[in-house]
Amino acid sequence: MVMLPELSICFFSIFFLFSSIGRIRDGLILKLAKALSLVVLLLTVFSIGAKGEMFYGAIRVDLFSQIFKTLIALGFSIVILMYGEKDEVEREYLSEYFMFLGFSALGLMMLVSSVELISIVISLEISSYSLYVILPLRKGQTRIQVEGSVKYLFFGAVSTGIMLFGMGYLYGLSRSTFLVDIIRIFPGILETPVGLIALIFTLTGFFFKLSLFPFHFWSPDIYEGASNTTTTFIGTLPKLGAAALLLRITLLASPGNQQLINILIVLSALSMTFGNFVGLVQKDIKRLLAYSGIAHAGYLLLGIIALNREGAASVIFYITIYLFMNLACFYVLILLSRTGENITLNDLVGLSRRSPLLALLLAVSAFSLAGIPPTGGFTGKLFLLTSAFKAGHLNIVIIGAVNTVISIFYYLNLVRMSYSKESSVLMPLTLSGHEKGLCYILIFLILFMGVMPFGILEIFKFSIP
Repeated sequence: MVMLPELSICFFSIFFLFSSIGRIRDGLILKLAKALSLVVLLLTVFSIGAKGEMFYGAIRVDLFSQIFKTLIALGFSIVILMYGEKDEVEREYLSEYFMFLGFSALGLMMLVSSVELISIVISLEISSYSLYVILPLRKGQTRIQVEGSVKYLFFGAVSTGIMLFGMGYLYGLSRSTFLVDIIRIFPGILETPVGLIALIFTLTGFFFKLSLFPFHFWSPDIYEGASNTTTTFIGTLPKLGAAALLLRITLLASPGNQQLINILIVLSALSMTFGNFVGLVQKDIKRLLAYSGIAHAGYLLLGIIALNREGAASVIFYITIYLFMNLACFYVLILLSRTGENITLNDLVGLSRRSPLLALLLAVSAFSLAGIPPTGGFTGKLFLLTSAFKAGHLNIVIIGAVNTVISIFYYLNLVRMSYSKESSVLMPLTLSGHEKGLCYILIFLILFMGVMPFGILEIFKFSIP
């Protein structure tokens, strides 16, 4: 019961490990992947109330970790359901592709339960190395694909090295690898330069996963070079794990630690500003969403710098709605892409005539990313800005509000291209019942979290350790 989510996703991956040895038809592999991903989701939801510790306290299962595991399982199953019949990945590697996706999700599930430095590193690397393997599996090698794969591996290795360097200092200062022991001396070590550097270096690995400035350099090329489904996974699920561990570690600090707060404020401001300004000039939609992710990483820090339960709950709420609105955007790209190619702004022309449902899904997700009511993105940004304002950080609140206005220009440009321009050649898009159902579910989730957020927020507050 305690490890049911991890065991179920591990079984998912092992199943496809053995299926790669046998001879299973491609269509059957995809159907099995979709069915098993839903089983993983159901088992994870079933175990949401589990509590306990594993591996001598290195893994802690509580409501906080189970909520994030449920979000990871939900995102994982939606990503698998999004995978269509198109040749995004070489067919002979389809079993291996789903296997490594499962192992990456397994690493993320372990990560959100890790309360010990060594288990954190192992979980993070299980997730990362699985993604390193599947990036080159996109059908048809291109220069940008190879370059993006090398960048992801290089920056991932460097960020891991820096993180281990910081963890070494934390261990030296506290003489323990357990967060519960580190917390006892945390206020004291943050008053010293070595302690502050140790914490920042340790957080580097999670900043890399969030693609926070200046650890973002891999993000645009990876988004552009990877297959659409792989990009969907990378752009959503790893951010859940990174946000969970950032919350666990930063909540150890006291709200009065001004040095840490100042560093996080600077990173937040730079990430928001850089991501939004560069996003204004993007034509490839996946690159646009990459820079959007950099900006949203800065928004997330608004809740973290509050260093209290209210701010932490707003971070969980925002990363949840971020998962849904990004999945919605990427699903539009997957359905528009005929052979797995990248979609540009010009490809959106006339979308409202070709497929009104896809145009609506894109509009709702774009409004939510821009923070326009009554979507969940507006409510999430409001909670983040409010928590930072109550903590006394007016300057970064103003910067966040200004950046929200800037981002409206390129998010609403997606809607303008879909509704205001007519294509010379109208080729209607026919969606299956399964595809229509997934579109309606994503629209409902985005609007529901915008209209009725407070019950969800209270659950998130209650889960904060």
